[in-house]
Amino acid sequence: MTSPEASPPALTHAGPDPTNAPAAGPAVWQGAWTTPVMRPSAAPWFETWAEEGFTDQSLRQVVRLHTGGTRIRIRLSNAYGEAPLHVTGAGIGRTAGAAAVHPDSMRTLRFNGSSSTTVPAKGRVVSDPVALPTEPLEQLTITLYFKEATGPATYHQLSMATTYRAAGDHHRDPSATAYTDTVQPAYGSWYYLEGVETSGTHRLPRAVVTFGDSITDGFGATIDGDDRYPDLLARRLLAAGRPRPVLNAGIGSNKLLTDMPLGGDAGIARFTRDVLDQPRVGTVVVLIGINDIQHIDDPVSGIEDDSPPATARQLIDGHRTLIRAAHARGVKAVGATLTPFRGAAGWTPAGEAIRGRLNEWISTSGAYDAVVDFAHALDPGGTGRIRDDLHIGDHLHPSPDGYRAMADVVDVAVLDQ
Repeated sequence: MTSPEASPPALTHAGPDPTNAPAAGPAVWQGAWTTPVMRPSAAPWFETWAEEGFTDQSLRQVVRLHTGGTRIRIRLSNAYGEAPLHVTGAGIGRTAGAAAVHPDSMRTLRFNGSSSTTVPAKGRVVSDPVALPTEPLEQLTITLYFKEATGPATYHQLSMATTYRAAGDHHRDPSATAYTDTVQPAYGSWYYLEGVETSGTHRLPRAVVTFGDSITDGFGATIDGDDRYPDLLARRLLAAGRPRPVLNAGIGSNKLLTDMPLGGDAGIARFTRDVLDQPRVGTVVVLIGINDIQHIDDPVSGIEDDSPPATARQLIDGHRTLIRAAHARGVKAVGATLTPFRGAAGWTPAGEAIRGRLNEWISTSGAYDAVVDFAHALDPGGTGRIRDDLHIGDHLHPSPDGYRAMADVVDVAVLDQ
C-alpha cells in the first residue's frame, strides 16, 4: 500500500541575525549536514534512548560538515512528538575528540534571542545564527540540555556515530568528563537534530541529496569513521575542486512504498521533507527499493513484514512519483541501480527478477535525468552477488571498501544541475 506525500512539519523561523548579514543582501544558507527523522521506537538489534527520552540530561552529538562558512545554525525537529518539546539550553563548537569540545569555539545557541526554546508538537525550529568559521569536513559537536521530561524522542535510528549523554546540565561544559553514557555497541542514533546549515561570503553549487535506505544511511560503515558513500562522495568532490554539500537522506530498512515501524515513513511520503525542502538542493541521487522486494520474517532484521513483495510495476510507478516531485521543484533526479543481494537472508528468485526489471528501467527508460550504476560498482562481474571483499558478510550491506567503490563510480559531472 502506498502512502500519500506527507506535508512537512510547521517551521518556526529564527529571529534576527545577531551577527548581521552583509549589506549586499540577506544571508544564503546552505545545508552542511542533515539526517531524516523518524518516529520513536525500540530498535531490536541495538539500544536507543528514543522511547524513554530525556529528563535533566545533556545530550552531545557529533556531526561532520560537508561545507563550511562563517556562520552556522541548526534545525531541531519534533516531527513525531505528541507534546511540545522544551529545550532548556543548546550549544555548538568544534569537536575536540569523543565528547570534548574546543573551549574557544563554544557558542551558545539561541532561538529568537532566547537561550531556551519550545519546539511545537509535529514542528521544528531553527536556531539564530552564530559566528563560527568552519571548513568542509570539519567535525562539530551540538549539545542539547533537557531539564523537563521530553517523552519519546523524534530521532534518526542509525547514526554509525557515538552519541553521548550526561546527567544534569553540562551543555556549556567543554570537557567530556560528565558524558559517560553511550550506547554499546555504538551504532548510535541522533535525537531531535535534523540539520546544520552554514552561510558564508560565497555560494557553493546547489546541494546533492542522497536518498535511500540503509545502504545510503551507511550501515556497515566504520563507527565514527564517516565513510558512508555520501561522505566519500563529498570528499571526492572537494578533492576534485568541485566542493558542494552532499546531504544524507537515507534511513535503514526504509521502503519506497510502505511505512515501516522500524524503517521510517515510506520513501514517497518523506521525499518532500527529506529531499526537496533541504536548503538549496539541486540534485537528488535515488537508491531505494531493495527492502520492498525482500521477504524477511525476522524481527531482528528490523524489516519484518507479512505483506507480499512489491511488483516491478509498483516500484517503477513509485520512482516516477519521486521524479515528478523533483522536477516540479527544479531538482535534477539521478537514478541509481539497486545493488545485488543474492546470498542475503531476504533474497528470493522472484525478488531478483524484480530487481533486474527495475534496474533495466532505471538504466534505459530515460525517466531519470542521469544514472549511476551502483550494481556494477559492487558486482563488476555481473554475478548477481556483491563481491566478497565489498560487503560486511551479509551479502547485502557494503563494507567501507564497498562504499568507496560506490562513491568512486559516480561521474561527478552528472551531479551538476
